[in-house]
Amino acid sequence: MTSPRVRKIADRIQVVVAEMLERRIKDPRLGFVTLTDVRLTGDGQQATIFYTVLGGDEEMASTAVALESAKGILRSEVAKQLGTRTAPTLTFVHDALPEEARALDEVLARARAQDEAVAAVRAGAAFAGEDDPYKKPREDGDAAVEDGDAAVGDGDDGGDTDR
Repeated sequence: MTSPRVRKIADRIQVVVAEMLERRIKDPRLGFVTLTDVRLTGDGQQATIFYTVLGGDEEMASTAVALESAKGILRSEVAKQLGTRTAPTLTFVHDALPEEARALDEVLARARAQDEAVAAVRAGAAFAGEDDPYKKPREDGDAAVEDGDAAVGDGDDGGDTDR
C-alpha cells in the first residue's frame, strides 16, 4: 500500500511527463501515446510509467525507442517540476492491460454465444420419460386391490416359531 504522499508525487509525474510528450518532445517516432499509470517506489527513487500506443506493433516499437531517447529530458523536467531532493529514475513499460481486456471481452462474447446456442436447443427439448415422473397416490379403484393383497398374507410371515 502506497502512502498518500507517494501517490501524489506519482500523479504529478504522470501530469508532467504527459505535458512534456504533448508539447516539448517533437520526435517523429513518437506515436499517439497515452500514459495509463505511474508507480513510484516508496523512497521515490524509481518511477515506472505505463503507457499505451494507438496503432500496431510498428508504432509501438518506434514509440518505445522515442521514449527511451527522451528519457533524460523528461527526467530533468520531472526533477525541476517536483522540487524534490532527488529525481526518480524513469522506466517506461508498455501497458498490456487494454489488449488483455480486449481478449477477455472476446472470450466472454464467445461464451455468451455458446450460452445462447444451448438455450435455443433447450427451448425445443422434451423430457426423456413421462411428462410427470413423480408417483401419484392411488385412486379408489386401486384401493380394493391393496386390501385383497393384505388378506392373502394373513399376517404370517412364513417363519417357523414355536409359541
